[in-house]
Amino acid sequence: MVNLSKKINDILWEIKNIILKELRQPLDRVAMSLIMGITLLICLVFISGVKVSPKVRDFSWQNQKIGFEDTAFILNFNRPMNHGSVEKNLHIEPPLPGKTSWAGRRMAYTVSKPAPYGNQYTLKLSGAKEKFYGLDTGEAMEPFQGSFQSRDRAFAYIGLQGEEKGRLVLINLTQQQQRILLTPQNLEVLDFKFFPEGKKIVFSAVEKLNEVPSPLEQKIYTVTTGINHQSSTDKSESLEIVGKIEKILDNLEYQNLKFDLSLDGQIIVIQRVNRKNVFNAGPWVLELGKEPRPLTNKDGKFEKGGDFLIAPDSQSLVILQGEGTSIVPIYPETDSGDLIFLPKFGRVLGFTKDGSMATMVKYNQDGTRSLYIVTNQGDEREILKTRPYGNILSTEFDPKKTILYCLLTQVLENGEEYREQAYIGVFDLKRNYLRPLVILANQRSVNMDLSPDGLVLLFDHMATTLNQESEQKNGKKTSRLWMLPLDLEILENDSDWQPQPEELPMTGFNPSWAP
Repeated sequence: MVNLSKKINDILWEIKNIILKELRQPLDRVAMSLIMGITLLICLVFISGVKVSPKVRDFSWQNQKIGFEDTAFILNFNRPMNHGSVEKNLHIEPPLPGKTSWAGRRMAYTVSKPAPYGNQYTLKLSGAKEKFYGLDTGEAMEPFQGSFQSRDRAFAYIGLQGEEKGRLVLINLTQQQQRILLTPQNLEVLDFKFFPEGKKIVFSAVEKLNEVPSPLEQKIYTVTTGINHQSSTDKSESLEIVGKIEKILDNLEYQNLKFDLSLDGQIIVIQRVNRKNVFNAGPWVLELGKEPRPLTNKDGKFEKGGDFLIAPDSQSLVILQGEGTSIVPIYPETDSGDLIFLPKFGRVLGFTKDGSMATMVKYNQDGTRSLYIVTNQGDEREILKTRPYGNILSTEFDPKKTILYCLLTQVLENGEEYREQAYIGVFDLKRNYLRPLVILANQRSVNMDLSPDGLVLLFDHMATTLNQESEQKNGKKTSRLWMLPLDLEILENDSDWQPQPEELPMTGFNPSWAP
């Protein structure tokens, strides 16, 4: 035992001599002093418990303008937080219902429905506590306040009277602006669609010459709206010129007919007819900044067909071909060769924004028409059938995909007289229940559009003007615009609600909401 103790002492003495020998150099002594000082400082900080207070490091919607496609925001904290205390103390004004989920220090808040347009929102969070070293709660966080806003509630239409006749007119209800004429007097607009975020519109128009303009001579243009849907701090966007026209497709060799714009705003598909050979007709694809090209399959064969819509994925076209409807790729390189053909359906009316469902029409031999819901999984469900010779003009899904707004017609018999009457109905997809909302007397041609937040339905309605002297109808037709506020809770609860459309002080047709 004595020998072992002596050996240990000898080893320690030897180690001490080595350390003293190594520290004879000044640089070594400085390095050792720094190491010991830093170690001591770390120990003191740990013992004293000094740390950074919990706070919100980042809010993803701060100073942003959000739209229907913005479904969630992120709060990023600098420390792990007690989830319950954050969720309890989080307040949004005006209220914006939703649910939370967590991933480490990041909290996601997913809204249950799109934020109503035209609102300023304030987010406040105070009193929430961190989760400290396994304990339920620790120090309270620094109070946080953020702000954001939803996009302006705005729409456009084609004017019918006076200086508005044939021109695109923009109305911004949020800014309470006067009517803005977007297109010049020398162009007569036939159809139009908003680009994403509403900053531009693509439209077809013919030039007003001495003779009556022909729809077969239409060209495709774009025009800026001046609606700023970016951050309010982005000054360059807010200074964009209103009404800047750009021609993107002429009609020298081909006549331009129907067109559609993809949901991402990158592709326009146009039905075109060769002026020298009417049998050379079909859809063409126009990618912004590129030359137009005919729609072909992977073998280079031209795709032909009738009415069409671009699918929400912006990668495929749903087109009427033969006795049914086909789904064809817009880019030939993505063509797998497996043709998707739906022989039952003669028309596609619309899609949900995510592309999970579509509405399609089947023409029955007895003169009736059936409306189907078709899912992206291939499931088909008939939801309603018209009376003989009734029609299904258009449909729109509400943002929650539980309500379908339908524009329908029915044939009314009065002795030997038959007339077709249009009406707007709401179909509850959960309960398979159709409820009429608005009867549009003595009218067959109607255009309707549901606002992106699902709160307002906009439609046009043809009216007959009166001769002021004789107080008799003189047969002159004009189209008025109407707005119908919606309440989904009332619609879903079978309440005794009588909708009251509001007539707007403007004449025009084909109204369309900015996204």
